Amino acid sequence: MENWEYRTIKFKTGGFLGGKIDEQEFQDELNTHGQEGWELVSCFDTSQTEGASRYIIVVFKRKKGF
Repeated sequence: MENWEYRTIKFKTGGFLGGKIDEQEFQDELNTHGQEGWELVSCFDTSQTEGASRYIIVVFKRKKGF
């Protein structure tokens, strides 16, 4: 049986109503985790108001003992 470990990262959004992130910083963070053996399994936002996002939540997994 395979064993997995998980990592969750929360990115705070910016902008007047929220929902904006630095795309290059976000991509760099994803690539860094990918190089460490983490696989992205989920990415979602948390609502603030009127469709704006407060946080972007990213979930990774990798085999234990990588």
